[in-house]
Amino acid sequence: MSVPDDIELHACIPVPVNPNRLNPDCVLPYDLEPEHVHRAMGDFIDFLGFINQQLHTKGMPRLESFLMPANFSSMVGEFMNISIPKYCPTLVKNQHHNGHPDLVPKGMFPNDAVQYALEGIEVKGSRHAAGWQGHNPESVWLVVFYFDSSTSNDRAKGIAPRPFRFMGVYAARLGKEDWAFSGRSATSRRTITASVTRSGVEKMKANWVYQVSDSSKG
Repeated sequence: MSVPDDIELHACIPVPVNPNRLNPDCVLPYDLEPEHVHRAMGDFIDFLGFINQQLHTKGMPRLESFLMPANFSSMVGEFMNISIPKYCPTLVKNQHHNGHPDLVPKGMFPNDAVQYALEGIEVKGSRHAAGWQGHNPESVWLVVFYFDSSTSNDRAKGIAPRPFRFMGVYAARLGKEDWAFSGRSATSRRTITASVTRSGVEKMKANWVYQVSDSSKG
């Protein structure tokens, strides 16, 4: 499917974050504020727009249109992990390789590195409005950056290019009861995962940080 150049160029420019859609009444831990989240999201919009427009000048596809969907979602989450601490001085990125959670209170752990802790915030990027996944059912603060964008599968499906857009940010401290564990058989190669249950999704959407529309029932 051939895509007109003006449509592809338009898709290279992400939709700006609307500050009027922040929730000043949401509850966040460790002195994190909605404005910190907003500024981190704005950084990602600037980053993605710059990269995609530069790629376009070389006739190359946008990041979200050639990265595997899961890899792009991970990139969104990882960008937030490095950007949020720029604006929230009480949080740092966990310096332990594959440490959990992603963000930890500054100075709480030696060298700001811990393999596993109950204190901190796990951060995820997702194209889905619910059904978010992790590796284990656990008690943790979870923040999900829900977005809409093109995917690497769109061209084969005849789906037109569209610009990246943050749809919502949801946050809550989840308990083990808010996760549904999904194991695997002895012969399966599927990654072991746990999914946020309806109760967990409801907790997070009741405490929305950013929302472009009322998707509380999404």
